Amino acid sequence: MSAIAKLTPMSTDSQVPAVVAASVEFPPHRHSQEDVVQALTAAAGPEFIRFAAASGVEYRNLALPLDRYPQLRGFTDANAAYLEVALEIAERAMVSALDEAGLQPSDVDIVFSTTVTGLAVPTLEARLAARIGLRPDVKRVPLFGLGCVAGAAGVARMNDYLRGYPDQVAMLLAVELCSLTIQRNDLSMANLVATSLFGDGAAAVVMVGGQRAQSGPRVLASQSRLYPDTEDAMGWDIGTDGFRIVLSAEVPTIAEKYLGEDVRGFLAAHGLVPRDIATWVCHPGGPKVIDAVEAVLELPDGSLDETRKSLRHNGNLSSVSVLDVLRANLAEPPEAGRPGMMIAMGPGFCSELVLLGW
Repeated sequence: MSAIAKLTPMSTDSQVPAVVAASVEFPPHRHSQEDVVQALTAAAGPEFIRFAAASGVEYRNLALPLDRYPQLRGFTDANAAYLEVALEIAERAMVSALDEAGLQPSDVDIVFSTTVTGLAVPTLEARLAARIGLRPDVKRVPLFGLGCVAGAAGVARMNDYLRGYPDQVAMLLAVELCSLTIQRNDLSMANLVATSLFGDGAAAVVMVGGQRAQSGPRVLASQSRLYPDTEDAMGWDIGTDGFRIVLSAEVPTIAEKYLGEDVRGFLAAHGLVPRDIATWVCHPGGPKVIDAVEAVLELPDGSLDETRKSLRHNGNLSSVSVLDVLRANLAEPPEAGRPGMMIAMGPGFCSELVLLGW
């Protein structure tokens, strides 16, 4: 079946998977925006403090205490810290999501995992399998390099899998410790923007195939899109010092240029228009990106309130952020029978769209 199979939005097809739980967990070190930018960059003068104040971020949780960051000596130290903290919050997220879903770790048939802020071989879900009680025959699909788009892409890939195995259970694990990638002596605009935006956290999402689904939004369809001549818009330059951010000021412009047409075309294929969407699960890339999405889709005031709230309270969590917005919508769902739309963008430059039906 095509990822853009022609399904009516309120389909009750027994093959349509559903999202049954989402959990987000954070490291314990929570700080104000001013405290973070002063600690994580050598350029935290008055001008940068004013710049950071306009980022839409008020608080963030960080992997380490603030006084630990100056002690990190290169990529080796940062990645060791990543592995220790990532495993701890990933375990909490996975266990919490399964508890919410009323499932046991042994019920999970496949785990998709994503991260772009640290390297681990074996991967995180492999290191956690025995620790939390996953079956020895659990299938694993680690994803690397998708960045901010990976939360939505992971939901879409679980949907693809569960359409073929409608009696199974899938889990997505996303872990991002963005603070461990910040280059304290890099005064480039890209690094300063990253310092003012990104936070740390982990998310786990549980989906079940249509034969098991009883509650939660159905995943009706998805669409992936790569945009031409945009490979340099976002990503990493990876070297001796670790992950050095690549982040173009053109990202909001790319969203304005392509996203409106993509979303409208995707919805039209399912007999919908933007005003039919009851809830928007949108990745909080930053204030300018959020404004661009809102404008290009002509969304009513308040449509992206949960997106702005996630950014304000937690910062941009890369792949975890859109799953944090999804978690909020699961907690306070729209009226039954209404469609929702998940949107994320990331390195490539690319977008992922997921049509949901409550």
